[in-house]
Amino acid sequence: MSPSHASRRTVLASLVGAAAGGPLLTGLATTPAAAAGGDLYASNSDLYTKAVEGQDFARRFRRHEAVDNDRTATPLPRLTSVLAIHGGGIEMGTSELCLGIAGYRPDTLAPVTAGSPVYDYWMLEGLRTSNNGELHVTASHCDDPVARSMAAGSANVLSLHGCTAAQAGTPTGQPEAVVVGGLNPRFRQLLSAKLKGAGFQVVTGGPDTINGDLPENICNRTLTGEGGGQLEITTELRQSFFGNFSGAGNRASTANADFWKFAGACREAIAAMEAEQLARKSLFVF
Repeated sequence: MSPSHASRRTVLASLVGAAAGGPLLTGLATTPAAAAGGDLYASNSDLYTKAVEGQDFARRFRRHEAVDNDRTATPLPRLTSVLAIHGGGIEMGTSELCLGIAGYRPDTLAPVTAGSPVYDYWMLEGLRTSNNGELHVTASHCDDPVARSMAAGSANVLSLHGCTAAQAGTPTGQPEAVVVGGLNPRFRQLLSAKLKGAGFQVVTGGPDTINGDLPENICNRTLTGEGGGQLEITTELRQSFFGNFSGAGNRASTANADFWKFAGACREAIAAMEAEQLARKSLFVF
C-alpha cells in the first residue's frame, strides 16, 4: 500500500505517535534534502529554524472542534481544508482568499454568514516589509506538521497561490486569470466551471511549473489519495479583489464584490464536490 493511500487508522496512529515523540509516516514527513530551484529554504522545517516567527513569518490555522459521544454511529471525517502556504507578503491576497473561502471575514475573522459551512484552514504569512519572496517554500516541500495532518485528514484540499500573467500564459491584454490545477480531475472540473460561471478567466492544463500535479504537493496529500485542487491566481486578478492591495490590514478591510464572487465560486465548487463524495460514502470506509 503506497503512502498516499495509507488508511485513516494508520495516519491517525502515526500522528499520535508523533505527538508522543515518535516519527510520522514517511509519506507525511519526508523532508527534502535541498531547496527547490529559486527557494532559499529546503522546507518549512528549515525555514522555521532559520527565520524568526512573529517577525519574518506567522502561522495561522483553525481546526474546527469535532466531538463524537454517540455509541451507535461515527461521523464522517472533515471533508475540506483550505490552505495559503505563501500568504501575507509572499503571494499577496492569498491569505485573505483563504479566509474568505473558508467562510470567514478576512478583517474580523467572523463567520461570513451564520449557519453557512465553514472549513478548516492553514496559512503561512510573510510579515516582512520587503523580501518576503525569500520565505517561499515550494508546495511539494511543505512539511509543516499541522498543514500535513490537516491535508491527510481531509478528503479535499484547496491550495491558493499567486503567479504572474506570464507564468499563467494568459493572452496578451488579458492578465486577470486563474490557473486551475491539482491531481483531482473532478475537483478541477468543478472549480473551473464555477469560476468560469462567475465570469473569471480560467486557464486549465497550465504550465508544469504551476499546475499542481506533483503527488508530493501539499494539496494532493489527501485522506482519500485522490488528490486535491490548486489555484494559481495572477497578480492582476488578486489586485482587482481589493480597494487597497498594499499591506495586510488594507487588503483585509477592502475586499470588494469581486473578491466575494471569487470566494463564492470556490465555495460552490467545494459544496458540489462534498455532495458527490457524501453520495458515495464508501469513499470513507478504510
